[in-house]
Amino acid sequence: MLVTIVLFDRFTALDAVGPYDVLSSLPGAEVVFAAHAPGPVVNEKGTLRLIADAALPDIQRPDVVVVPGGPGQNAHMADEALLEWLRAADEHSAWTTSVCSGSLLLASAGLLGERRATTHWLAMDKLAGLGAVPAAERVVTDGKYMTAAGVSAGLDMALELAGKLAGEAVAQMIQLALEYDPQPPYQAGSPDTAPEAIADALRARRDSILI
Repeated sequence: MLVTIVLFDRFTALDAVGPYDVLSSLPGAEVVFAAHAPGPVVNEKGTLRLIADAALPDIQRPDVVVVPGGPGQNAHMADEALLEWLRAADEHSAWTTSVCSGSLLLASAGLLGERRATTHWLAMDKLAGLGAVPAAERVVTDGKYMTAAGVSAGLDMALELAGKLAGEAVAQMIQLALEYDPQPPYQAGSPDTAPEAIADALRARRDSILI
């Protein structure tokens, strides 16, 4: 089973690495990072690089596609080479997935038309304009499309996907091995629970966070 995680400049690291840690633990899985060209791809902080093992055109028939988000996503909304690869890969994939604003790339490729999908809460208003049906949920599955909300939700998405691919027992073993048992110190992980002043401060910085 070939899992391809797409990389682009200024991606968000956990969007890619979280699903990698889960899906690379699946029996028989080969997880490949791919970008326009092989080599290092820098995250949005400019301080961390992941190595793309392959160029996107070299991967023809991935079983699973994972598209992360990050501020660099905006620069690729009209990147026809990337969008065409997503469309071609989707013709053969068993699952096409995204984390955070990666769903905006899937929608730009025309893959989420009239499908329920989620994204980072700050980008939710953009999904409808791209033809998707926004759903303010942590993980949304519509057919073979599975989208995750912001950043950390990629772990939830990957575990849910692992359960569908290899069974719940395998997914639970992976979760336990990762000791993924969230107990955050603050109830500020959602705009519904965070202090209003905190949510407003992030709204004011939306462009710097997502673009």
